[in-house]
Amino acid sequence: MGIIEDKIKDLKEREARILKMGGDKAVAGQKEKGKLTARERLDIFFDPGTFREIDMFVSHRCVNFGMEKVDIPSDGVITGHGLVEGRHVFAFAQDFTARAGSLGEMHSKKICKIMDMALKAGVPFVGMNDSGGARIQEGVDSLSGYGQIFYRNSMSSGVIPQISAIMGPTAGGAVYSPAMTDWIFMVKNTSYMFITGPDVIKSVTGEQITFEELGGAMAHNEKSGVAHFACESDEDAINQIKRLLSFLPSNNMEDPPMVNTGDDPRRKDPALDTIIPDNPTQSYDMKEIIRLIVDNGEIFEPHEYFAQNIIICFARLNGRSIGIIANQPQVLAGCLDINASDKATRFIRFCDAFNIPMLTIADVPGYLPGSQQEWGGIIRHGAKLLWCYSEATVPKILLVTRKDYGGSYLAMCSKDLGADMAFAWPSSEIAVMGASGACNVIHRKAIKGAEDPEAKRKELIREYEELFSNPYCAASRGFVDAVIVPSETRPRLIDALEVMCSKRETLPPKKHGNIPV
Repeated sequence: MGIIEDKIKDLKEREARILKMGGDKAVAGQKEKGKLTARERLDIFFDPGTFREIDMFVSHRCVNFGMEKVDIPSDGVITGHGLVEGRHVFAFAQDFTARAGSLGEMHSKKICKIMDMALKAGVPFVGMNDSGGARIQEGVDSLSGYGQIFYRNSMSSGVIPQISAIMGPTAGGAVYSPAMTDWIFMVKNTSYMFITGPDVIKSVTGEQITFEELGGAMAHNEKSGVAHFACESDEDAINQIKRLLSFLPSNNMEDPPMVNTGDDPRRKDPALDTIIPDNPTQSYDMKEIIRLIVDNGEIFEPHEYFAQNIIICFARLNGRSIGIIANQPQVLAGCLDINASDKATRFIRFCDAFNIPMLTIADVPGYLPGSQQEWGGIIRHGAKLLWCYSEATVPKILLVTRKDYGGSYLAMCSKDLGADMAFAWPSSEIAVMGASGACNVIHRKAIKGAEDPEAKRKELIREYEELFSNPYCAASRGFVDAVIVPSETRPRLIDALEVMCSKRETLPPKKHGNIPV
């Protein structure tokens, strides 16, 4: 065997040792927890045979606490690039079998390198997090590693899509990089995120709480809103990430990919003509309307469990990706509150950053009243919606299905906030407030002085409803471009989207605005 053959054999042996990750025992422990290994996750994520690993042979440089004798294959993280449904993506997967996937100096340098490459190449970046946290033996070098990743998260934001999958423990400083990315997927029962764990909480406050209750997938999907998706398994999370990527461009200079969905753009749906209840106080499911309008009834919904009074989702109209923001009358009557405002705001900014047109569907009676909302800063949080709709330059289409009152009418992308086209169903009511409340203000004296105050009040309410509880006053002022038959909504929206897809709008030159946060 020649010298070159020997070197090739040596290379293969080195690769084989590293591919064993933390060893058979550690891999078996990972499996017992119901988790895939880091390399299995990447194999499932990338198209077969396309993953190209980078920095396989990187190793740590720590000599403290006997670490010079410790071998950590690939320094606990696998990094590289490949194709996902034919499109380029960079990704890393932390290897919990190798020293618990702890993050040290070289571990972070590997992640930073592919973050830099993804930004230069203009392709999405995906991180699969499964780590015991900072490698304490490396001290401040480990902290510096986190800081370098955070900096790159900020620099890449709005330029390339950044997606985080939480597939194991993610605690302390490790939670902030996922929080700075665009989307967070968590796996039920095997992943968690928190700043301080249950043991620290118990020692400081006396509160007893489990890992799952404190920072599990459903805790962050329902309560905190930190995570956007709760997945059944590692494989489910990976498949959902692939689905999300199918709606997105690779970077902010591209448009989202067009897809031939096979759904007729001229399709009408008579069910929409009867979907709004006759009783204005009765609720209905806004998701039914969305599914009847979009291609093949298919939606992809982030934050499904958080702030359910507003819906955000991706869908397609005639093959074009769109972002939909819609009030949900089934929850809090569709009122806007602090969490709904935050949920919608971030989605609007994401869509605008990545050239995804937006459809807003409004049925909103107002902002949620109450001292807790006021003290929690509903003014500040509600202002975010006004801000972000105004700032967005992608095509913006508004559809009003029923109530659209007061400040919440403005907050749901009115013409004044930049809606390019506004449509209303005949069932819509566009006014400062509902008829009952308006009459109590306008006609207080007339009602009080009447022989039969209640009869007078009902008469005046009917009069107000005839004048304002309809879309025609707004249409007469040009605030609504067309009042349409509900069953014809899909073709009208598609026509509007097609004509506006070439929209060009620029903002005044500035470093950045000062958004109310």
